Amino acid sequence: MSKNTPYTIELKEKQHKYLEAMAKKYDLDDASKAARVLINFAIDTADSESDIFDEIRCLDC
Repeated sequence: MSKNTPYTIELKEKQHKYLEAMAKKYDLDDASKAARVLINFAIDTADSESDIFDEIRCLDC
């Protein structure tokens, strides 16, 4: 298993609360692990990349 490297990202409070909730719901270590799960899913489903990134989703506009 490769070592994790810390990075700083900016999130809305709602986004962070979501990651924390998913970590708790799925017995993950923490919100960082939940974010890595989402990123890995996006990487593994590259054929769906446009579904993820082309549609503008502005929940806080």
